[in-house]
Amino acid sequence: MYQYNKMLKPNARKLRSEMTPEESHLWYDFLKKLPIPVYRQRMIGNYITDFYAASAKLVIEIDGAQHQMTENRESDAKRDAFFRSLGISVKRYSNRDVNRNFRAVCEDLLKTLGIAASEMKK
Repeated sequence: MYQYNKMLKPNARKLRSEMTPEESHLWYDFLKKLPIPVYRQRMIGNYITDFYAASAKLVIEIDGAQHQMTENRESDAKRDAFFRSLGISVKRYSNRDVNRNFRAVCEDLLKTLGIAASEMKK
């Protein structure tokens, strides 16, 4: 368990109840079925992750178009560096990836997590 900014808790709850369509799709149609726990909107430090697989030390981020803007790319790089300093890897997928290449996103995550497709919950 990592320390986190307790002021983020209300926002994390709100984000959990108002996931984007792409986050919902990945959560309900894939991540929730993994044989390992994955947490939605987990707070770590001063950040709220989209998803966090603690046993794999993996943050999964689903990025909208705003993440392509220069200032957001810099912010994302700073955020990723913070996670790496804790030994946490970050996988980023765009909304477009989730919408157009959902199967490839899932296969990439299975490979990253070292999980066989046959281990998925029904």
